[in-house]
Amino acid sequence: MCLAIPGLIVEVEENGDPLLRTARVDFSGVVKNVSLACTPQARPGQYVLVHAGIALETIDEEEARRTLELFEELGE
Repeated sequence: MCLAIPGLIVEVEENGDPLLRTARVDFSGVVKNVSLACTPQARPGQYVLVHAGIALETIDEEEARRTLELFEELGE
């Protein structure tokens, strides 16, 4: 089992090879570079679930919001 964090794609860098695509992803104000090798369909403005620097799947904004709310509740 892994813990994946939702983030918003703000920019995608095309590298010619779909396995080398990366994105700048905003995690509540912290922007990190993330591999899009597992999510070649991901585009700026979409949310992704990220584990260990790899976007595992795209999700909608509502699911991202609910997940972040759950994390906040767990932290209390």
